[in-house]
Amino acid sequence: MLNYQHKELANGRWFEFGLPEQLANVGSEIGRAIKWRNQKNEKRKNSAFFRGLELLSLTIDDPKNRLRLKELTRLYEVLGDYFIGENQFKSSDKLWDKYFSFFNCLARKPISH
Repeated sequence: MLNYQHKELANGRWFEFGLPEQLANVGSEIGRAIKWRNQKNEKRKNSAFFRGLELLSLTIDDPKNRLRLKELTRLYEVLGDYFIGENQFKSSDKLWDKYFSFFNCLARKPISH
């Protein structure tokens, strides 16, 4: 098993969350990475970025998300391109904020039956 920073989540708790909660949490880490990059703190940026990728990897591994693998693996690729690649997909801080804020709203919305 990998050396996870989010050990409790990696031990199965992550799979208890729905996709909106999972991606909202990924987005929180990515938001921190953006904040630290803009403050020129490379060490903290990298830590937050890799925590975000770790959570995204757990999301990809979650069996209930198997029908969304194409989007999730593309998200992994594009985030990597933005933070450590050449940004060939032309992402921006604003784009990531908008993308993840959608899941944040969904995660906070009460479930109606």
